[in-house]
Amino acid sequence: MNEIKGLRGTTGALPMERPRPHFIQLVFVDINGIPKGMEIPITRYEEAIEEGIAFDGSSIAGFQGIEDSDLLFKADPSTYAEVPWEGIARVYGYIYKDGKPYGADPRGVLKRALEMLEKEGFNAYIGPEPEFYILKKNGTWELHIPDIGGYFDLVALDKARELRREIALYMPAFGLIPEVLHHEVGKAQHEIDFRYDEALKTADNIVSFKYIVKAVAEMRGLHATFMPKPLYGYPGNGMHLHISLWKDGENVFIGEDGLSETALHFMAGILKHAKALTALTNPTVNSYKRLVPGYEAPVYISWGYKNRSTLIRVPAFSGNGARIEYRCPDPSANPYLAIAAVLIAGLDGIKRKLEPEAYVETNVYEMSEEERNKAGIETLPGSLGEALEELRRDKIIKEALAGAYENFIAYKEREWSEYVAYIESRELPLETKKVTEWELERYFYI
Repeated sequence: MNEIKGLRGTTGALPMERPRPHFIQLVFVDINGIPKGMEIPITRYEEAIEEGIAFDGSSIAGFQGIEDSDLLFKADPSTYAEVPWEGIARVYGYIYKDGKPYGADPRGVLKRALEMLEKEGFNAYIGPEPEFYILKKNGTWELHIPDIGGYFDLVALDKARELRREIALYMPAFGLIPEVLHHEVGKAQHEIDFRYDEALKTADNIVSFKYIVKAVAEMRGLHATFMPKPLYGYPGNGMHLHISLWKDGENVFIGEDGLSETALHFMAGILKHAKALTALTNPTVNSYKRLVPGYEAPVYISWGYKNRSTLIRVPAFSGNGARIEYRCPDPSANPYLAIAAVLIAGLDGIKRKLEPEAYVETNVYEMSEEERNKAGIETLPGSLGEALEELRRDKIIKEALAGAYENFIAYKEREWSEYVAYIESRELPLETKKVTEWELERYFYI
């Protein structure tokens, strides 16, 4: 029996057998990837699977519009999980409108992208690395750091190790398998890696993981944030994605002397569409305060083996471990939309047999501008506004988003305009890398 300490201020245990929950949460995400949903009595669960449960979606971010008021949620029974600390169950599902899949449903967008991959014979496996800060805060936005640990610190400086363990103990209840727990580079920054899985399951797991982390932190009187850059001058929160494609049970990224041609084409597709992809993988104003030179977050569109300064890194591997690591995504991304866009970008590279450019094995940050230009190394967008412009020009990524494209663009354009208006009202330079109160209010609880 696993002992869980510190929950609700008491020492308790996870029971081996729990009574059947009386209620179940029907969970989907909005355009920002924030979980939304409703609770129904468990007696209606079969109805939620077979017929669906109607709801008004007109006030959901990214679903706005009177025409979106009558939507239907159908539960995916493969995602059923019981929440140990609440005595309720949760299930993910798909959204329908007028009997057809609703185009702006992020989970449905990813499902469609995976069907496109499957037509080419591929299955995608993804392993994410979402980072987060555990902070104290009062009624203002004065954030307090509860530990001064550093990268991989174990004992004296790391005050949150018990919290990480509690999170890891709860993860299997939601189908996540924790693999490595450690303190990250920033003070009060942490990472818990969990096992890779098929792309749709991984997207679900990211949503579940963020829910678990926030819930456990709250039970300890703390606040967990996946905001890309909550503290100016501190490392940002990234969410590197480790990606591989499989066919007939074999990893097709494995080549004779490294990566296969398929893997190189796939990587070339991501590099080709990297600028537009940032609108999905780094979808907030705050994301671009993490993507700055001087930290580990990549800025330059390049790739290399084992090179952590590049946008795409090829980690050392053995056996079936061949994969690429896409290093710019952050955990403010809607995982369904981001993963769908990345996979379709890679698929475009395979179809067109693109070759990856901007290969480099030296530190890109230490190269001169002239050296980067000579190597064909371009730069990621420097703001959400620039990223949205790139997205508008990219037909492939637009296709990947399907029915969610117009909603996403409209929502994010408003977000960018509101930020610009805020900056102008404070007479601050638009390019400021300082973290503003506007960002904290909007993104801290992502």
